[in-house]
Amino acid sequence: MSNDPLLQPFQLKHLTLRNRIIVTSHEPAYPEDGMPKGRYRAYTVERARGGVALTMTAGSAAVSRDSPPVFNNLLAYKDEIVPWIREMSDSVHEEGAAIMIQLTHLGRRTRWDKGDWLPILAPSHHREAAHRAFPKKIEDWDIERIIRDFADAAERMKAGGMDGVELEAYGHLIDQFVSPLTNELDEPYGGSLDNRMRFCFDVLKAIRKRVGDDFILGVRYTADECLPGGTGKTEGLEISRRLKESGLIDYLNVIRGHIDTDPGLTDVIPIQGMASAPHLDFAGEVRAVTNFPTFHAAKIQDVATARHAIAAGKVDMIGMTRAHMADPHIVRKIIDKREDDIRPCVGANYCLDRIYQGGLAFCIHNPATGREETMPHKIAKAPQRKKVVIVGAGPAGLEAARVAAERGHEVVVFEAANDPGGQVRLTAQSERRREMIGIIDWRMSQCEKCGVVFHFNTWADAKTVLGETPDVVIVATGGMAHTEVLSKGNELVVSSWDIISGDVKPGANVLVYDDAGDHAGLQAAEIIAKAGGKVEIMTPDRSFAPEVMAMNLVPYMRSLQKLDATFTVTYRLEAAERNGNQIVAHLGSDYGDISRQRVVDQIVINHGTIPLDDLYFDLKPGSKNLGEISHDALLSGAPQTIERNPQGRYQLFRIGDAVAARNTHAAIYDGLRLAKDL
Repeated sequence: MSNDPLLQPFQLKHLTLRNRIIVTSHEPAYPEDGMPKGRYRAYTVERARGGVALTMTAGSAAVSRDSPPVFNNLLAYKDEIVPWIREMSDSVHEEGAAIMIQLTHLGRRTRWDKGDWLPILAPSHHREAAHRAFPKKIEDWDIERIIRDFADAAERMKAGGMDGVELEAYGHLIDQFVSPLTNELDEPYGGSLDNRMRFCFDVLKAIRKRVGDDFILGVRYTADECLPGGTGKTEGLEISRRLKESGLIDYLNVIRGHIDTDPGLTDVIPIQGMASAPHLDFAGEVRAVTNFPTFHAAKIQDVATARHAIAAGKVDMIGMTRAHMADPHIVRKIIDKREDDIRPCVGANYCLDRIYQGGLAFCIHNPATGREETMPHKIAKAPQRKKVVIVGAGPAGLEAARVAAERGHEVVVFEAANDPGGQVRLTAQSERRREMIGIIDWRMSQCEKCGVVFHFNTWADAKTVLGETPDVVIVATGGMAHTEVLSKGNELVVSSWDIISGDVKPGANVLVYDDAGDHAGLQAAEIIAKAGGKVEIMTPDRSFAPEVMAMNLVPYMRSLQKLDATFTVTYRLEAAERNGNQIVAHLGSDYGDISRQRVVDQIVINHGTIPLDDLYFDLKPGSKNLGEISHDALLSGAPQTIERNPQGRYQLFRIGDAVAARNTHAAIYDGLRLAKDL
């Protein structure tokens, strides 16, 4: 048996967990009609197949109709969920892993205009800032009903073959009872800590009575809200002791912080540029005080940190949840001594930010995650070896190269720059986004292992490409910053890329015009502000930086607010003209006939990219398919067989921003789904 701390089994009551790594409860927003159907099941089973000891689903499953999901949660209050849960549980068990589910009532952390349009409720009328809805103050009959709903839902999960259930007790209704900030009830559920914890214990007692002792029951809870007037550390440790001493639960899953605001949520679940494992030592304190099985997860993104957490006795089971979205086979690779093959989580938080905007959770650089029914995590060999030439070593080109090489093809890559990475390498120059380079480094490592040949500092024209006598050519040349957006004065502006790369020195009084809404605009603004410049960030939209999304926006705002940046919405930059050593910016608005001016010394435009597609069009006449892609074949996982030019010598495709400005995930997805069928 291995002496690796991560690979030691752990006995949780009657349940033997095969190692110390878990996927904690999270909601990838994959349910269909509130049920864990094909996509959800395939996603969950893949992580079990990858070797994880315990996978927890739902973050969280709703137990009551007046807890309507705000990001497509499972509906545990419906009897029809049982066979879907059974199918998923059985499939996970067949892979040797345990499976649990998290149950909750959201309380005020939802909206009344979702689901059945029932009033939301909480132990006070205080609304949650993140979801904005004012709740009804909970009544005694509500409490009785919801306790019963929890027990009913737990019974359904046991009937569905789950190994246990976990209660979500941070930010949701149970925690709203516990926290003095959100509980304004009278006795018996308000006032003292005994009273504030009564609802939690009533729920636990009802569940335990219904499911019996041979069913795992745990609580994921905050032991320190990190809020003035809230549950502090001292009280949190007392709560931890009381949970253990109740005899009702089998483990503690420790959280530190609060999730009622975007900044609070981001501190609980840190993103790139923030400290790794910030709450691990605190979880260790809880374990030391309680001497009770303790779980924890919060930016445990690498194996070394996870191994330390177990070896140092901080926790008994360590969660690597977002890491398993990047690579579901972490444990298998540890066992096989292939840790250097693990696809790293780069903390981009594309997964969670998409959920909170109503989308499905997708990993920024593993497009197979959440698409297990159609996209492979392991690449199959091709029936016939081909010569594949790829132009461009950005994320799209590198993914195509990696996948084509794993298919067994001979792959040659041309890149005009000194180094691979394209826009990812550019964005990684900012301290906050440094981890993004892991997307490139991992692919380069995999390509080198597969024998991909790279030619850097090489501007590949049609002659260069054709000199390789390719069977397939993939143009992944990306795009260039697009700044030609004004009616006049385009020659007076610079791009956000110019600022980020350092090619242009930041001005002293700068207008950053951002109608792309992605990271580049805010990165440029932060660089200018840190250099001492006065910055105004302007957008014609009703909100700024929508592509950055909520949790990624938090660190930018913390920095830019301190640097006194100004944000202006609903104004469009229409023209610019020189006035001495200043630039006059002429503004209008899509909302009405308005004319304004700004006098600045620099205008920075962030307007996405335009494709670098000259090579594609040069190669198009000599290709078999004349560049055409069959969407039916692409989406069904079939090879591309279109032949529009019988005299053509090669297939020609283009991917990523060489087609149109999109994002890193889209570029990598292009590379995977095209190359996997070559």
